[in-house]
Amino acid sequence: MPADRPYDRRRLLRDAAVGAAAVSTAGLATGVPARAAAPAPAGAPITAARARRSGAVSFRWWGTAGWRIDIGDRTVLVDPYLSRYDTGLFTGRFNPDTPLTVDAARIDPLVDRAENILVTHTHWDHFNDVPHIAVRTGARVVGTLTAYHLGLAYGLPAGRLAPVKGGEVLDFGDYTVEVVSSLHSRNGSWSLAFPGVRVSPPPRPEKISDLPEGDTLAYQIRVAGGPSVFFTGASDLNERNLTGLTPDVAMVASAATTSTADYVPRLMAALDHPKIVVPVHWDNFETPLTNPPTVAASDRERLDDLIAAVRKASPRSRVLLPEYHTAYHF
Repeated sequence: MPADRPYDRRRLLRDAAVGAAAVSTAGLATGVPARAAAPAPAGAPITAARARRSGAVSFRWWGTAGWRIDIGDRTVLVDPYLSRYDTGLFTGRFNPDTPLTVDAARIDPLVDRAENILVTHTHWDHFNDVPHIAVRTGARVVGTLTAYHLGLAYGLPAGRLAPVKGGEVLDFGDYTVEVVSSLHSRNGSWSLAFPGVRVSPPPRPEKISDLPEGDTLAYQIRVAGGPSVFFTGASDLNERNLTGLTPDVAMVASAATTSTADYVPRLMAALDHPKIVVPVHWDNFETPLTNPPTVAASDRERLDDLIAAVRKASPRSRVLLPEYHTAYHF
């Protein structure tokens, strides 16, 4: 597809991918990968320290930048996008007027509960399913002021929308959430898809271009007695905002282009070289959430470049390539 096409996927949101079939964790991880385990048991509340000792703190990748984190019987979601419908982004016929679609049949079996939903930014592949999940579970939605106003547009009550800017450290007892002001990925024109913010509630969104970027956040979750884990939803950063985070694990969005200078070396240094680095946002998020993940063969180089850059900039970090639904215990 010509590079000057206005909606070329390489100039929009597209992040690194690994080829037509998924690469196993064992094939690309350096050292011993984090332990995958059975789903966390439901039942009476337990402390996070007990959950950690019993192996009940788990992290499951839901594709794109999406995660389910179970801390005992408490659940936090990050950018949960499960509907995964076709916009033409991966086939060279991207349609910004694609109607927003929520696939409850896909979502509901996976989302039995959630108390907090952390939104990095409000593009459709991060925010599309958030209102439905918030209604279904009664979860609180944490995000930018744009996420707040979009939540109101979807009819969510203001009391369950928590606007943040970055710098907040939210205490939920068994875990804390530190909010980090961040930056969205740059495309090949050094710009980004659907820029803009919502400073008041708009009409209810109907198409994917109704969901602008709306500023970008990152989050760090620290589990009492367990790991500290850093989550990104896009591949740019202000390293000055990351000073002192020092996470055990970093979920790192693969870069869509080379527009952001020294992305990986700056990120690894700013995070003080995490023990484990998990690439995210490299799969084709317009295909079903089944293993092996569907990815575009032409984009394998981007993920290879990310892994090579991590190994060079942070050689003691282990690289873990996740699979859908697998519960990882860090």
